[in-house]
Amino acid sequence: MTDKYKQFAIAPMMDWTDRHCRFLHRQLTRHALLYTEMVTADAVIHGDRERLIGYDPAEHPVALQLGGSEPSKMAEAARIAADMGYDEININVGCPSDRVQSGRFGACLMQEPDLVAECVSAMKQAVSTPVTVKCRLGVDDQDIETALDTMADATFAVGSDALWVHARKAWLEGLSPKENRDIPPLDYDRVFRLKQRLPNQFIGINGGIENLNQALELLAHTDGVMLGRAAYHNAGLLVDVDRRFFGDGSSPVEWMTVRDAMMEHAARHVAGGGRMVHITRHMVGLFHGMPGAKRYRQILSVKGPGVDAGPEVIAEAFDAIRFGEQLVA
Repeated sequence: MTDKYKQFAIAPMMDWTDRHCRFLHRQLTRHALLYTEMVTADAVIHGDRERLIGYDPAEHPVALQLGGSEPSKMAEAARIAADMGYDEININVGCPSDRVQSGRFGACLMQEPDLVAECVSAMKQAVSTPVTVKCRLGVDDQDIETALDTMADATFAVGSDALWVHARKAWLEGLSPKENRDIPPLDYDRVFRLKQRLPNQFIGINGGIENLNQALELLAHTDGVMLGRAAYHNAGLLVDVDRRFFGDGSSPVEWMTVRDAMMEHAARHVAGGGRMVHITRHMVGLFHGMPGAKRYRQILSVKGPGVDAGPEVIAEAFDAIRFGEQLVA
């Protein structure tokens, strides 16, 4: 598999990009790289692997994002992920939450580039699967020129296959994780300068990307673009990703095919003891801007959480949409 699959990725998002979210997104784009939520190395090693990092084969290409900072544990978790068939294993050097800091991983590792490099090196020795890093521009009072260059140089020196950069600083003191997604200013130019300095390394960009037009503009200066909240809240924009980013317009998305796939997926989940809301909660934003979207959202939001809800909720919701107009991208 070439790096082309990384041209467009959907970001790892805690509480959002679980297996049901990823299965939905895969119905909308065949080629985009999908990311799991962050899972700690300890959880992968000691926890319920099927529950934590199990996935549907349809999700490929799919990457596992790991949280941790002990090279031996990161290597062991990477081996487990590789054996499960993940297409990429990513190290989280960007999450600013207190829980993550207390575990000595996430954005606080921007202050320990040599330790991140040790993790990358150990993982690269353990697996042949691509190992990548996702980081911030820096944290707190760090100089973003120095901090980002140091992280990039340290990790690429030991074989990192890509560096995805969330183009904001993270403030470990004074801002909540939610505020850290919005308040620190975006600085795309800093990522562009990194790419100019490292023309032969894969540099991807993330942060505040709102639509495909903006993503294409950023892709002109980087190797890959990663959408987060926009792809989740307005998932319908993903239907144009294959054509615009991968040159594949051979099989446009058929909405009834999406409906049927999600109903079949839901039926399997419910039969296994799961609840419909685990799936429908990710589908609420699918038809943003289309006629009937309000009624669609109402049906999923009111009936999806029902104890006895089944796949028919999805069919009823789709019936509310009038498909004569294009999605608003």
